[in-house]
Amino acid sequence: MEFEIKKTEYVNRTYRIPKELADRLSLIAQQEDISVNELVVQSCEFALDNLKKKEN
Repeated sequence: MEFEIKKTEYVNRTYRIPKELADRLSLIAQQEDISVNELVVQSCEFALDNLKKKEN
């Protein structure tokens, strides 16, 4: 069996969010011992996966 290195491609983006939300994200990330970036990624993925589709 060969060892295969997997890489995730990332892009840099800048978003403005309310200070209160940034503070909440920082607190939760600290409590869960993960980076704020990882928390934001997981939160966005969850939100998009559970987004209700509009009926036309």
